[in-house]
Amino acid sequence: MLLALFPVFSRKRTPDEEQIFRFIYKCFGYKPKNLEIFRRALTHKSISNNSEEASNERLEFLGDAILDAVVAEYLFNRFPNEDEGYLTKIKSKIVSRRTLSLIGSEMEISKILRYNKGRSIKLETIEGNAFEALIGAVYLDGGYTSAKTSINSHIFRKYVDLNHILEEEIDFKSRLFIWSQKNRLPLRFEVLEERNDGSAWLYLVCVMINDQEYGRGSGSSKKKAEQAAAKETLELVGEL
Repeated sequence: MLLALFPVFSRKRTPDEEQIFRFIYKCFGYKPKNLEIFRRALTHKSISNNSEEASNERLEFLGDAILDAVVAEYLFNRFPNEDEGYLTKIKSKIVSRRTLSLIGSEMEISKILRYNKGRSIKLETIEGNAFEALIGAVYLDGGYTSAKTSINSHIFRKYVDLNHILEEEIDFKSRLFIWSQKNRLPLRFEVLEERNDGSAWLYLVCVMINDQEYGRGSGSSKKKAEQAAAKETLELVGEL
């Protein structure tokens, strides 16, 4: 009865907890519940080795797996016509050490990361590792859906320039898909002819944009013909 008469107040956050809460909400778009998990995610082994505290290495392992799964699903849905090799190549760039370190640096994780500043430590590396650990913490605290929403709706939009990553690909087909997506134009490759003269196959492919034919290309494989057609199309639309 007394509980009904008097409101129950939650414990006020300490300044350290408030800093962690604000950082996670700002950088991940997620409101953490169990701040102890996030404190652990921000604890480097250079600190934990000298105390009884656990480091963020186990959370980093978990976050790496969650990030891998979310990015794979995102690319699977984003590029329904691309094969496994293409998706793997793009995924490897998004989850590379270089990209994760850049994300960690942009978030300025080092400002809140607990590590031994007296030791010689490569800061960009531990920032990238801490970023993965924080993904693991979001997963443990809020579940897979929370982690997926944070990555897709916040981190991708704020810290990952996917178009720039795609533009680094040297193949003409990828560049043409980027151009069509930017201009919101439907694009497909159509095989006009495939024949074997007895010694080799020859493919003739054209590019269809908004149901209008653009470039054509031929080659000894479908992929080579598509590359040639994509190159001619890029020239026609002024992208080469």
